[in-house]
This record gives sequence, structure tokens and C-alpha cells, in this order.
Amino acid sequence: MVDSAAADVVCRVIEERDLAKVVDCLMRSFPERPRAYWTDGLARLAARPAVGDLPRFGHLLAAGDKVVGALLQIVSTRETEAGAFARCNMVGWCVDPDYRGYAHPLHARAIGRREVVYFTVTPAPFTLKTLAAVGYRRYSEGQVIFAPLLSHGESGARVIAYAPDQPEAALLSESDARLLADHAALGCHAFIALAGNEARPLVFQPRRIWRELIPCVHLIYCREPGDLARFGPAYGRRLARHGRLFVVVDAVGPIPGLAGRYFAEREPRYYKGPRAPSPCDLADSELVIFGR
Repeated sequence: MVDSAAADVVCRVIEERDLAKVVDCLMRSFPERPRAYWTDGLARLAARPAVGDLPRFGHLLAAGDKVVGALLQIVSTRETEAGAFARCNMVGWCVDPDYRGYAHPLHARAIGRREVVYFTVTPAPFTLKTLAAVGYRRYSEGQVIFAPLLSHGESGARVIAYAPDQPEAALLSESDARLLADHAALGCHAFIALAGNEARPLVFQPRRIWRELIPCVHLIYCREPGDLARFGPAYGRRLARHGRLFVVVDAVGPIPGLAGRYFAEREPRYYKGPRAPSPCDLADSELVIFGR
């Protein structure tokens, strides 16, 4: 625990009883966000199952009975052939001006688990030097914007909207089915992509680009970049019914098979930990839990 006897400042895990004061602190640092952005997002975090002994909401700085700093954390797990691992999206790092000297101890306390992958998807530009100094690296360098209907696709591939009672849902792993169900409930397009007896999850979030003029979707999850071209025409037709002809996907460079363009330095993402996240995995992140 980080503290100062003189200032009576304590760093600790956020508890549910702290949430109203945490939102007050966030509002002081992010006045452009409506209060509902934080309260609704924290309510969604409260409804999620805890991951081991990792924090449900994140960490705070308290001076007496006032919350003077906060760093929200969205913890999730991913299954791999080597086993499951925990990942943590860092959100809304803020400290009141009179307590800025405690910003680094707050962050240090929040990233104290070496086995966890910590990542940030919306870092403020003025924090980038600090992130680099404490070991964060890029895992996504830019974005590809493409038209899925112009992909060649795989013959016979098809895409259906996820529903738990669909027979095809039985082809999914338990973790894939849960991810699709969770993100469909958050307003995303959750699809099952099918080729033969193989089922692959696809999740897209509606958004707008280029000064909010062009409706499109952002890829939130797929297993690997090759699925985007492989199933492109199939999910492209479904998205077109919603007036979405373009897809944005995070990337480290151009993605083969996609009819579009790579934009370097567009919305780069950063991580710290034992493995780099996939650029094709923004599931369970602030973009869907809190919204854009």
C-alpha cells in the first residue's frame, strides 16, 4: 500500500461502495464524458464475474474520505493451447492536480502482477512517454479500412447471426459462445462464420469514421486476420443490410486478401506483460464495456 502520513493518501483496490466517488473523480478529469458513460460502464463491470483475485473495478487514490485518483481495470481471460491467461484493459487513469505526485505509485500498484497482460486502447497523447518509460510497447501500429464485399472469400463459406439456440452454436467452444453472447448483449454484431463443420466467432461494433460522416463497423474479435478475407463476402452482405459497407480493423500492417488500405499510426494500441495481445481482439475492452 502506498501512503503518505502527511497527506493521508492511500492507494487501494476500488470497492463497490466507492463507485460514486470514483465517478466524481473521473468527471473532474474527463468533463467531456457524460456521467452516464462512467456509471453505465461501471454497472456493466459490476455484473461481470470476477477473475480470480484480480480487481473487479481497478484501483483508486483516497485522501481522507475523498477519491482523488482512479485507474479503472477491465479484467478478462483468454484460452490458448498453453492454457488460460489473464488480460487487463487500463481505462480512465486520472489524478486530481494537487495529488499528481501519486499518479505513478497508483499505476505501479495497478500493474503489479507479472503474469497479467496489461493493455491500453485509448492512451492520451501526453501519457505516451510515461507508458514507454514503464515498459509499454505497441502491439497495433495502425488500422486497415476495407470493403468486405470486395473480398474473394472462401467458396461455400457462410455467416449467421449468433443465437444460443442455433444448431451451429454447438460447434463453438464454450469460451467463444460466451464471448459472442456477451458482446451481442452490448450492441455488437455477433456472428458465427461457418466453413464445412468449422465454426469461427466474429464480432463487429458499429461506429462512424472520417468526421463521423461514414457509417462502418470496427472489428472487435476474430481468431486470426485471415478470417476477415475468408468470410468477407458472407459477413459483408449481413453488414450491408445495416448500411455498413466498410470495416475497420487494428493491424501491424496491410492484411493480405482485404480490399482496402492500411493507415499507419491510426489509433495505435499499447501493452505491457508476457505476451502481445492480438490486434484482432478488442473484446472485453473499454470500447464495448464503456462505449466510444
